[in-house]
Amino acid sequence: NSSESHNCAKSILTSDRLQIVVTLSAFFNETWEAANCANCLKNSSEGLSNSTVEFLDLFNKSLTCFEQNLQGQTIHLSPNNYTEVCKNCNESYRMLNDLYTNLQRMNTHGGESGHSTHLCIDVEDAMNITRKLWSRTFNCSVPCSDTVPVIAVSSFILFLPIVFYLSSFLHSKQKKRILILPKRIQSNASLVNIQEKYS
Repeated sequence: NSSESHNCAKSILTSDRLQIVVTLSAFFNETWEAANCANCLKNSSEGLSNSTVEFLDLFNKSLTCFEQNLQGQTIHLSPNNYTEVCKNCNESYRMLNDLYTNLQRMNTHGGESGHSTHLCIDVEDAMNITRKLWSRTFNCSVPCSDTVPVIAVSSFILFLPIVFYLSSFLHSKQKKRILILPKRIQSNASLVNIQEKYS
């Protein structure tokens, strides 16, 4: 009987003392929600979203590039010198990083999945792994494009006190100090004579 099916399912699921099926179901649902897994899928959950597929493809290309350039370096260079990895994989890493930034920006407006929260855990973990390899393991860094303006502004600010003191020195009038000598106080003897006169 369809009207009794819900009660039947409930009695079967909660028949044991631990209610293991209900507990496991709640655990998996909470994990799914906490990991934002729905954000990797299309709206109808038919499969991975196009942006997730594109991201995972770039992620695999970056890891392949790291691996290929490491194989060529380990023979000739010390383990701390990864210049070939930094040079040859810079483009793929930048593309991956830019795509991740765009996905974060899109996701705040709903994105393909329709959920406006964090990116799914697979994408976030993949980017964290790549960034850790790039910055910590390979010690790769790309010089900032704003270096020249920053140096120019810093130099200008540091130069301002010198200009200020130099201009104030040159424009101020140098006056000779005129010493005004105080009148000498009369001696004690003359003061005593004056007091004796008036007393």
